[in-house]
Amino acid sequence: MAIEEPLELQETIYSSKNPTRRWIHQTRRDWIVRMLRSLTSVERSLEIGPGSGIYLPVLAERSHQVLAADIEQAYLKHAQEMQQQLPNLECVHDDITHTRLQPGSFDLILCSEVIEHIADSLAALQGAELLLADDGVMVLSTPQRYCPLEVCAKIAFLPGIIQVVCWIYGEAVEDTGHINLLTEKELKRQLTVAGLEVDTEYKSGFYLPLVAEFCGQPGLRLLRWLEGILRDTPLSGLLWTQYYVLRKRPSSPVQA
Repeated sequence: MAIEEPLELQETIYSSKNPTRRWIHQTRRDWIVRMLRSLTSVERSLEIGPGSGIYLPVLAERSHQVLAADIEQAYLKHAQEMQQQLPNLECVHDDITHTRLQPGSFDLILCSEVIEHIADSLAALQGAELLLADDGVMVLSTPQRYCPLEVCAKIAFLPGIIQVVCWIYGEAVEDTGHINLLTEKELKRQLTVAGLEVDTEYKSGFYLPLVAEFCGQPGLRLLRWLEGILRDTPLSGLLWTQYYVLRKRPSSPVQA
């Protein structure tokens, strides 16, 4: 599948005809935008895997310099097209698992919906920690491994079934390419190993098959209500997205 297809899909999911599909993506976007705008303006920021570039304008308004880094040339080309409107934006080809960027050179790093596409997510998190300034902030989001949406997606994307799913939604539905879904427990373990600590965390997005597809706005109201109930309970792993605001873990003082 050509990169242009998922790129186009990323640009349209926020205006999906399906209320639930539209809601879960808009909720994620709005939380990240709200969090970025709540942070103090910085000198340099980095987005790892900018995708359709929805966050680049926000980073550009909060930073003196913004760097968009990706390993896919099509995504970088799309980001480069935004440079005319965002003159403080620079684009670079870089693999975060083997980054060549300068250590400690970014005050703010955004990594949204990226590590689930990387087999070695720990290496990606270690790369991000390496690039983060000592007093910097990292904003991270990724799906939860056992949430109903991701479990159902494994079936929905099977050959023959995906055509039916597209017919039900009345719009394009493509395989997400998620190869490394993490539970909250495993992600937090990797964050600790990478030298990052959690400052703020949040979860959102509840999906139930059939309710999401066929119950319209009443179904969405039910899912929003259930999301609120589940969020702060042991069942919060059923919500789609986990979000974190991270900082470097302070180094232990050197013993005399």
